[in-house]
Amino acid sequence: MLLPVVILETDRLTLRAFTEADIDPLHQAATDPLTQRWIPLPRPGVAYTRADAEEWCTTGAPSARVSGDGQQWAAIESDTGLFVGSFGLNRTLWTSRITEIGYWVAPWARGNGYAPEAVVAITRWVIVEQRFERVELKAATANTGSRRVAAKAGFTYEGIERNAMRLHAGRSDLAVYSVIPADLDPPRHQRDLPIP
Repeated sequence: MLLPVVILETDRLTLRAFTEADIDPLHQAATDPLTQRWIPLPRPGVAYTRADAEEWCTTGAPSARVSGDGQQWAAIESDTGLFVGSFGLNRTLWTSRITEIGYWVAPWARGNGYAPEAVVAITRWVIVEQRFERVELKAATANTGSRRVAAKAGFTYEGIERNAMRLHAGRSDLAVYSVIPADLDPPRHQRDLPIP
């Protein structure tokens, strides 16, 4: 099964397919030391090259959708066209209607709230429009920035997967978060409360 090709728009971002125009900003952002600390691109122990960025934009990201694994988006500032990050759905389990959201934000765009904004849009789309039953978000336990994104985006903390991810610097435990359909629809008594 495949997720449909879709462009998602938030108040400030356009989430669209990667293109060749994204190769250089993707390469610059993906080689940032903080990005590399938490996201072992292209794989643990291997340096990220411009050729890796080109392969991702032209082949890797589109094939993730075609294989049924998920969907990948380049996040672009709607007003300026500036590349601000990479967001995607991975490890999609179609029979269970479960998928995992992953992301990283370019160093020049951090601190603007783009990650929670995009994560909320993608999560709502996959649960409401695609009728998924669970979206997972996992982050290295020491990655406090990503864990704050999970909380701001309304994900529920569930626990720790021990020794679950290989990073460039070794293995890491992962904090596990999730959103299920009931999380998007507050109970009726909460919906009727006046906004302070």
